Amino acid sequence: MQPRIISTERVHSDRRDWGNLHAMLPYLWEFRGRAVAALVCLVLARVANVGVPLVLKGIVDAFSGTRGQTLVLPLSLLLAYGALKLGSSLFNELRDVVFARVRYRAMRRLSTRVLEHLHTLSLRYHLERRTGAVSRDLERGTRSVSTIVNYMVFSVLPVLVEFALVAVVLLGRYAPVFALVTFGTAAVYVAFTFAITEWRMDYRHDMNRLDSLGNAQAFDSLINYETVKYFGNEGMELARYDRTLAAWEEMAVKSQTSMAVLNFGQGAIIALGVTLLMVFAAGAVVGGTMTVGDLVMVNALLLQLFIPLGFLGIVYRQIKYALADMDLVFKLLERQPEIADRPGARALPAGQGGIRFEHVDFHYQPERGILHDLDFRIEPGQTLAVVGHSGAGKSTLARLLFRFYDVTGGRILIDGADLRELTQASLRAAIGIVPQDTVLFNESIYYNLRYGRPTATRPEIERAAEMAHIRTFVEGLPDGWETLVGERGLKLSGGEKQRVAIARAILKRPRILVFDEATSSLDSHTEQAIQQTLAEVAENHTTLVIAHRLSTVVEAHRILVMEQGRIREQGTHRQLLEAGGHYAAMWDLQQREGSAATLKPTASQTAV
Repeated sequence: MQPRIISTERVHSDRRDWGNLHAMLPYLWEFRGRAVAALVCLVLARVANVGVPLVLKGIVDAFSGTRGQTLVLPLSLLLAYGALKLGSSLFNELRDVVFARVRYRAMRRLSTRVLEHLHTLSLRYHLERRTGAVSRDLERGTRSVSTIVNYMVFSVLPVLVEFALVAVVLLGRYAPVFALVTFGTAAVYVAFTFAITEWRMDYRHDMNRLDSLGNAQAFDSLINYETVKYFGNEGMELARYDRTLAAWEEMAVKSQTSMAVLNFGQGAIIALGVTLLMVFAAGAVVGGTMTVGDLVMVNALLLQLFIPLGFLGIVYRQIKYALADMDLVFKLLERQPEIADRPGARALPAGQGGIRFEHVDFHYQPERGILHDLDFRIEPGQTLAVVGHSGAGKSTLARLLFRFYDVTGGRILIDGADLRELTQASLRAAIGIVPQDTVLFNESIYYNLRYGRPTATRPEIERAAEMAHIRTFVEGLPDGWETLVGERGLKLSGGEKQRVAIARAILKRPRILVFDEATSSLDSHTEQAIQQTLAEVAENHTTLVIAHRLSTVVEAHRILVMEQGRIREQGTHRQLLEAGGHYAAMWDLQQREGSAATLKPTASQTAV
């Protein structure tokens, strides 16, 4: 197979920066009083900053005047100079302190909102997503809120306020040419910065895309560590990751090179503007229309303007980068969940948990049907088993009942209520499921057990563990209930994980139980013990058992035999055996396989 080539073609974004900035405002609104106070501090700091060159002009002119005045006026002006410097620093720090709560609360709210939204998205989205890429996009996106707020309040607004104050000073005291050159230089600088930065953004988009892709590949490789080792494909994983990083490297080099062009252009524009202004000011001093103090003040004002303006170029680039990162998050928030509560959806009414699949059709893709005209009922308190070969559509029944997907034809009813008319929360609270592939949190065994019902007491949790035949195992571990299970529960065996899942389902105390190959990873001895437990747990519940091993369903009230998404046979275990159809053939095959497995060790021992 040919390795997949990572495209480095530029991706043109359809981002809506102003819309995203507007969408960010609600996250800042909670502390709007603090935001206003921070803006007041910002203005006061800028007023003090612009006042420094004015006082400096008075000091220089005083030293240039009569010698008798130098002992009085410079002293008061020097004190004013120091007070303005102190005031500028004080108000800047007050602004930072007051605004800190606003910024970090916005990050917290957005992070929580994104995680909440991810939980509302459908199973289809989570099956298709790349965990590493989503994690990196989420991290960059929420951090971008802090970046934008930080730069807007601490860099952009101060410069704008200072520009306004300097405009008042220059237009009020000097010839219009000074204001014209100052703001003309600033306008050229800003236009040049914007134009070059927009051109550079394509490289940044590619860097972000490749960074997320590389992170996703690294995550996949580590999550599937055992598979990588089984096939000895460490080299292939490293080569795949390195190809992505090589493409990222190319984009990073281009981005850095173009930044050098931008920085040089910005420096040249500022140098030209400052030189022109100093030439005009020096000519005015020689002509007697300006004093030496005026020359010093104009120079100081220019330095105070152009030094932050130089940083404004960097700030603009960072804001553009942050907007690109933020766009990923807001696009995610705009993604509509495939399964959502209808307007006016009601809670599942109290009942005994009777289930009806009424002429149900379903497909994941229109061109490939999964279920075809399924029609059956599970009476309250009874157990229905569904058996069949792999790919028959058995596990899809559990996903539809849990409403991970909506049916594409027919309907599913619980106690007479269509699932689509119910709230998802009330529906899922009524169903306990033991999946075929149990995934645990990287926390303690106790945490994972308590997850079934967070309000449960410790004795209730221990009782559930005992019923699932896992309590003795847990208490025999060095760390007991606080034993960490590892990423996805990999420190536990398949059977141990399934027993944790069974205990969680018991602890949840649901109206309906679903066992999806619940004992598939257990040895025969443990399976027999847990089968008795499951029978006890299911005694007063409506239960759907999805199984491949027919020995686990012989006590079911009714058994459905599925093939290619259709019901081929149904009845009790005895009725289906007597019918001599698909079920009888599967039973005979599994009985012969079980006998062969039992005899095999004996034959081996005889050979020895």
